[in-house]
Amino acid sequence: MGKKKRISTSGASGPLRQNPFGGLDRSAFPECVGKSPDFASTETDQSKGAQSGKIRGRVDIIRQTAHRGGKTVLVVTNFVGVGRLEKETLAKKMRKIAGVGGTVKGGNIEIQGDRREQVAAVLREAGFRPVFAGG
Repeated sequence: MGKKKRISTSGASGPLRQNPFGGLDRSAFPECVGKSPDFASTETDQSKGAQSGKIRGRVDIIRQTAHRGGKTVLVVTNFVGVGRLEKETLAKKMRKIAGVGGTVKGGNIEIQGDRREQVAAVLREAGFRPVFAGG
């Protein structure tokens, strides 16, 4: 076995000279292409929703006891367009206000105990429309 010939990536010579995107019409792209997103914003998505007064969508609050040893758990589901970080922030706020434990599991927020009113208040404050669904 011989030594493999390496391809130069410097762009000055060799087969990688041409730009594969050179022939694209840049006017067809939106202005935001190529600009870095503003991740350094100090304002969270949660506070944006609450400040604008706009409803961010319906979320269901479901009370469950099945497969939990008879203990009641509230499961908040149907978040649309909400990232895990914001769900964790909401769960932390719910746990603190209700004085119980909870977690974010499988894209849903699970809160221990039957604290529907406190959980709904936190969701309303964040701009969501909470609906009590199921048992």
